[in-house]
Amino acid sequence: MIKHILITAAGLAVATAVVPGIDLPNGWTTSGWLTLLGVAIVFGIVNAIVKPLFKVLTSCLIMLTFGLFLLVVNGAMMLLTSYLCGVLGLNWHVDSWLPAIEGALIVAIVSFLAAKLLKDKHK
Repeated sequence: MIKHILITAAGLAVATAVVPGIDLPNGWTTSGWLTLLGVAIVFGIVNAIVKPLFKVLTSCLIMLTFGLFLLVVNGAMMLLTSYLCGVLGLNWHVDSWLPAIEGALIVAIVSFLAAKLLKDKHK
């Protein structure tokens, strides 16, 4: 579980550095990295609890668009994470839908690549 949180935090760090609408006001200091770890935990909880419900509710749109609507679902999870981080006092913010969708796509790609690189070869 810790490995998954660290991988998500790395994906969020890349998305924060690359996407103009995702802000980390603390900067890349120690508190900024701790903020990203907190954001990764919130993002993981949102993806574990809210995302399955959202996917069930929008399953018709997902099938109609051949899965492309999942980009919007992932962007919504990123925006919800941004909102919850504001409520919890974590300094991390996503401006609007486009940066949220771009950030979610980057987090997914980085998480996929990191999981493949760090895969346990003994299983």
